[in-house]
Amino acid sequence: MLTEADLKALASWNTPTIYNAWEAVTAVERTHGAFNRAPTTDFVPEAGAMAGYAVTVEVEPSNPKWPLENARGWDAYREYVASVPGPKIVVVKDLDEVAVGAFFGEVNSTVHRALGCVGAITDGALRDLEEVRRLGFKHLARQLCVGHAYSHPVRWNVPVSVFGCEVHPGDLVHADVHGFLVIPEMDQSQLLEAAKFLDAAERSTLIEAAASHQGSVTELQRVLSEAQDRFEAMMRDRFGRSGEF
Repeated sequence: MLTEADLKALASWNTPTIYNAWEAVTAVERTHGAFNRAPTTDFVPEAGAMAGYAVTVEVEPSNPKWPLENARGWDAYREYVASVPGPKIVVVKDLDEVAVGAFFGEVNSTVHRALGCVGAITDGALRDLEEVRRLGFKHLARQLCVGHAYSHPVRWNVPVSVFGCEVHPGDLVHADVHGFLVIPEMDQSQLLEAAKFLDAAERSTLIEAAASHQGSVTELQRVLSEAQDRFEAMMRDRFGRSGEF
């Protein structure tokens, strides 16, 4: 696992930058990466990006049986969350097709922050938006909702599929207003350095060439082609492969 300092450093970059870094170091075909395929909404964009290891839980707010059949569910679930080193991101699978209650609001966000979580990804609903924003608890969700119904933990520490992406307990997740990315263990150790390198390489070649250009389209094409050649040479020297922008 990466250190807490590494995870905080990763969270200083946006998720597209981390995707670029992952793309540079991975053997996985870029379109097969583990990221959300359905739209998400970042309801706390002012918190910036978040990075952490996934703790997972399934909920079914429409079903009143869970609080009755699993009276100790909350205690056991919180003990699980507490047992995982942080920073952590809670990934919540809502088993209801239509969201009738929110698992996260002001209380649950405060409790999870006390348990070492930096935010959550929920394919269901969120409520108490202003209170959650004041907490600075990052949250990607499908929608807002007024009630909580029977938002009781059903199962936890299990693989979940949210927004068309499967997330396993312990997966490294990076998320921001663009969506989220799950980084395989084999690619994690190189990720931070790759992000730093790629950001600097893009700025010193492609971005600088385009930003400083004031000539014709033909001239712009020429300077971009030269910048792309320099960028690809830097990529080959560093990662053994060329790159695209």
